[in-house]
Amino acid sequence: MKIKAHNISLEKAYDIIKKPITTEKSTNLQQYNQYSFIVSKDSNSFEIKNAIEMIFKVKVSKVNTSILRGKGKTFKGEFGFRKDTKKAIVTLDEGNTIDSSLEIK
Repeated sequence: MKIKAHNISLEKAYDIIKKPITTEKSTNLQQYNQYSFIVSKDSNSFEIKNAIEMIFKVKVSKVNTSILRGKGKTFKGEFGFRKDTKKAIVTLDEGNTIDSSLEIK
């Protein structure tokens, strides 16, 4: 089953990709041509792929997503939860790289 790629606007692409993850673990993934991003929670893998290709002008081969559940914290005696976030690990084709010093506006 082949799924058609839907063209999205640049504004929608910037809404999908919130910020890159720059932890030590995600920086080590860059040697395998994989990059990590915090993305909007209601986006799917196809939208994330189109957004990355549009913003960074690279060719994406695979997108893995996971939802990180917010952990419980106590603040001023009240117990609550942090927000849930969605993380995407994007694998690029050979020869494509993303300059990690660029920031997403």
